[in-house]
Amino acid sequence: MTVPEQARRPNILYLLADDLGWADVGYHGSEIRTPNLDRLARDGVELDQHYVCPMCTPTRASLLTGRHPGRFGRHATAPSNAPVLPDGYETLAAALRNAGYATGLFGKWHLGSHPRFGPSRYGFDYSYGSLAGGVDPYSHRYKEGEYSHTWHRNGELIEERGHVTDLIVQEALRWMEAQERPWFCYVPFTAVHVPIKAPEEWIDAYCDRTYDADPARDRSYKMYAAYASHMDHAIGRMIESLHRTLQVDDTIVVFASDNGAIPDSATDTIHRYPGRQEELPRLGSNLPLRGRKAQLYEGGIRTPAVISWPGTLRPATVSRPIQVVDWMPTFAGLTGAVTAEDPRWDGRDVWPLIAGEAAEPDRTLFWNFRGSEFGVRIGDLKLCTGGDLRPEKTELFDLAADPGERHDLFQESPGRAADLLDLIRQERELDDASKRPDAPP
Repeated sequence: MTVPEQARRPNILYLLADDLGWADVGYHGSEIRTPNLDRLARDGVELDQHYVCPMCTPTRASLLTGRHPGRFGRHATAPSNAPVLPDGYETLAAALRNAGYATGLFGKWHLGSHPRFGPSRYGFDYSYGSLAGGVDPYSHRYKEGEYSHTWHRNGELIEERGHVTDLIVQEALRWMEAQERPWFCYVPFTAVHVPIKAPEEWIDAYCDRTYDADPARDRSYKMYAAYASHMDHAIGRMIESLHRTLQVDDTIVVFASDNGAIPDSATDTIHRYPGRQEELPRLGSNLPLRGRKAQLYEGGIRTPAVISWPGTLRPATVSRPIQVVDWMPTFAGLTGAVTAEDPRWDGRDVWPLIAGEAAEPDRTLFWNFRGSEFGVRIGDLKLCTGGDLRPEKTELFDLAADPGERHDLFQESPGRAADLLDLIRQERELDDASKRPDAPP
């Protein structure tokens, strides 16, 4: 399906949840109520094999550059308060701004927690939210330390009252509805990252059922579900705004999560955030996928994802692999922000696949996590290994036959494993190519 002439410069609304698992949306059978995301999936194109990175910073770097995070140094492959991108680097936001788009970010940045390295240096006209990582929903504080005071507007640290999800959506709506030219609105929510706190009315919506025999686990899960439903409601407000302002047919909406869920939260992690924090013995789920956030198993890197463009994309499901690095080439192509493929990109323009115009050939997907864990997928074969590529730390899976990654084929198929290990070595040669001179070792 070709892009209609009148919509060649669509608005782009990119919605990114934080730590939302595969099994945490209604359209995947969850008991968590997500009616707005369910509607997006029903009326849009569900991306059934959408891959991200195992944690927050690397996924964000990949989205905004079209490149694997290791290209920017080892610190970019894990949560980083140090700046990730070189000064003046042309991000997706910068490319779109150069093409005449208004660009705004509302939520979690986490690509450099000092205001000097905030979104305004990398293509965003307007920015608001947390410069660092996930924050307490009411105090808006990051973990104790240098970057705990992180809530900002356009790089200026501020104090506000209100729930973080409400504040993010209110600011984004004001900005979206004020624009008079095509816009790119990037909304990386802090939900459902710990600390988990939701407005009481959203918790009360789950009070009529028991989800766990253990009262502490039941309370924890209800809080998590409420936090997710509150975010879903915020997303519904943004979709409603598109209808109200007659922009719905001119706007691409993408939803994804930055990595898989955590099933519970360690006490020492929770109490690094200022203020009173409740224990969280039960949180999200990635079932039936194996693994969790901070792992290269499917549960850590394959997340719910949907793209919607009413009037242009018909409802469908895409079951071929798509990776977060693909969004910059895809959006650049759709908007004319870049007229030729950037040779540095690791992603590719997947619009023909999304639009049902062409099948995607087998391609290589690569992960570098913390510079010590690596993964690669080509076709249905996926290999995970440690930094030294030793056999005892290497696993090989056939995802078509074994999507739950239960049967390790490494000993049975040493030749195929060797080929994938060679692909990892080739990809590692490209890492550090755009590392900042002041990047941590």
